[in-house]
Amino acid sequence: MQNLIADKEDTEQVFHIIESLNGRSFEKNFHAFAESEEGKALLAKREYLPPMLDDHDWIRALPKGTVGHAYVDFMEREGLTAQGLVDESEKFRGAVRDFDDDYYWFGNRLRDTHDLFHVLSGYGRDALGEASLLAFTYGQNPGLGVIFISYMGCRQIMKSVPKEARIMDCFREGKRNGAAASRIVREDIIALLHEPLDAARARLNIAKPVAYLHALDVCAEKGLVAHQIGLDPNQVQVAA
Repeated sequence: MQNLIADKEDTEQVFHIIESLNGRSFEKNFHAFAESEEGKALLAKREYLPPMLDDHDWIRALPKGTVGHAYVDFMEREGLTAQGLVDESEKFRGAVRDFDDDYYWFGNRLRDTHDLFHVLSGYGRDALGEASLLAFTYGQNPGLGVIFISYMGCRQIMKSVPKEARIMDCFREGKRNGAAASRIVREDIIALLHEPLDAARARLNIAKPVAYLHALDVCAEKGLVAHQIGLDPNQVQVAA
């Protein structure tokens, strides 16, 4: 956790923490997925998402305002690829329990939809956005590792921002929004990319992240831009 706090881009640490703390949560989430009608259909198809998600040409051909357009804009703006997250997880795969093929496929699907969760939920890639998104993810697919990272991340962020930002409200809101929304991992992801973003959020019952946006506004009023939230105050140059 200290390594992750020191560098939020050190994604490999996330896999170590989740494996250490999640216990039987992964198996429980898999069985809930596999017993749903949507899960059964997706398991029968067993699509592998990264190549399709990294082929931005076909996604760019979709109408503007779609989930797909928002996803590609997000990934290109942040300099991300779906394969990049695959590469990070593969560094850790040697320590993972000997899961069968269906478990591996489900684990890959959880991993490969992470950045789509950002787009649909409205949480950014700043430290607070990542911590809040993990709380949202816990609401969708419970696991002690995920919620531990989220909670500790928010506690760390509290040290560097005004109290008025109410950081723990973001933590609670993420959990609440994730639990209230339809399970994104059960969606036909390629079909979802074709939907208008606002319509998809409404259909999936994904609420606006009001507390998170409030925290960003409070920090901006104090001269902190999003990527500076969570940094040691000595590392931050406050805008005039």
